[in-house]
Amino acid sequence: MLRGVNRHRISIAREQYKVSCAHMTVFPDGTKERLHGHNYTIAIALEVDRIDLPAMLPFSPIKAALGELCAAWKEHVLIATKNPHLVLVRDDSELELTLCGERYVFPRGDVLLLPIDNVSVEALAAHIAELLRERLASELSGAHVRGLEITVEESPGQGASCMLPLR
Repeated sequence: MLRGVNRHRISIAREQYKVSCAHMTVFPDGTKERLHGHNYTIAIALEVDRIDLPAMLPFSPIKAALGELCAAWKEHVLIATKNPHLVLVRDDSELELTLCGERYVFPRGDVLLLPIDNVSVEALAAHIAELLRERLASELSGAHVRGLEITVEESPGQGASCMLPLR
């Protein structure tokens, strides 16, 4: 029997890492969902080669990064700025936009503009994975950390994951 390198998965998926947001997913034909909300849950998993004491990863900076992201996104309307069906009309104390031909005006403080092309769980997982990979770069820089996976669920059992290699 061949023996390979051991691989391990460390995960943090707790109820406290959730964020209540509103959004509208746009479809390829230029139609969209109505504005509605979700209690998104965000989980992180790290793939590592080693679990011995010198390779141990502290959970506290990972949990802090997740908590900060959730706090920053909480109770916002998420708007995908790279969506081809979006036109930003005005951005001052109010954000006025059209999305799929429909006009919206929001108090500016209620909107979070994201550099993605759609507000779907797939795009959110990919964006959050990039944000956390950057934010946690020093904590995850060990040669034994192989990858980062972010899972975003919009309801229990319905979501998407993004896996990023770290080396």
